[in-house]
Amino acid sequence: MGNRECAHQGVILEPSRKPLNLLVRKLNGDVAVKLKNDTEYRGKMIDCDSHMNIILDGAREFRGGDPATNYGSLIVRGSNVLYICVTPPPS
Repeated sequence: MGNRECAHQGVILEPSRKPLNLLVRKLNGDVAVKLKNDTEYRGKMIDCDSHMNIILDGAREFRGGDPATNYGSLIVRGSNVLYICVTPPPS
């Protein structure tokens, strides 16, 4: 398969970095990001980097599955992420 180039950042991605490749393909799409503290954010992912830091636009916070807060734009630090769902449940 070989290396792939990430067009939006101009970096070379190793085949073992497939989760990052998936995130790059889902840019400008809706995602759900679950944090280690059980908080969930849903919104449009407008950017991500090699550390899995994510920028969400139109972000909404959910706690226990219930809506808690609406944000405009939000930066999620990759080290706090438990998982990312690229096909989020409807809000």
